[in-house]
Amino acid sequence: MRLNDDLSQRTLVHAARLDWAASPAPGVERRMLYRIGEEKARATSIVRYAPGSRFARHGHPAGEEFLVLEGVFEDENGAYPVGSYVRNPPGSHHSPASTQGCTIFVKLWQFRHDDAEQLVVRPGERALLFDNGYEQVHIEHWQPGSTHEIANPRGLELLVLAGSFREGADTLETLSWLRLPAGMPLRAQVGAEGARVWLKEGALEQREACDLDPV
Repeated sequence: MRLNDDLSQRTLVHAARLDWAASPAPGVERRMLYRIGEEKARATSIVRYAPGSRFARHGHPAGEEFLVLEGVFEDENGAYPVGSYVRNPPGSHHSPASTQGCTIFVKLWQFRHDDAEQLVVRPGERALLFDNGYEQVHIEHWQPGSTHEIANPRGLELLVLAGSFREGADTLETLSWLRLPAGMPLRAQVGAEGARVWLKEGALEQREACDLDPV
């Protein structure tokens, strides 16, 4: 499968409008935003766990990054409530589950070979979630009616967590996902309710990302 795989193009997906697709695990569904591959894939998705659902223990040979959007995500390392941000580096393993149910925003197979940091940021601990010199991940709260401009020299990806803003002719609402190639600036006009946005800067320019084989 190849979905939204041209990183040279502006890509906008209103994830809240997508149907849920079944995964191999009963009770776990996903909305696919970006994908190269089948079950073994470089992918960005919204994933929903029904109460009591779980995945069998598995590895992440090229890393996993996720943000908890609703409920509480769990694995053998702990419980992660709404707002938790986790990076499981290449070579890590876990057994994901959710007793009460949860929804996460997750990115798979998008780590650098040398990114070995295990990271857990608890809700509200800090706005800058991660910065390794190659990519920067943060959450911003944009005030109602404000304008935000990002020059975007390195490539930009964002997910609207709450509220809305306009970008060009498009209105981005909760769970809208936008990816802009390097050099394409962002100019956001924030709506009357404000906006809370997850942003990743720099990841699209990486040439050292773990190989995906087979595609």
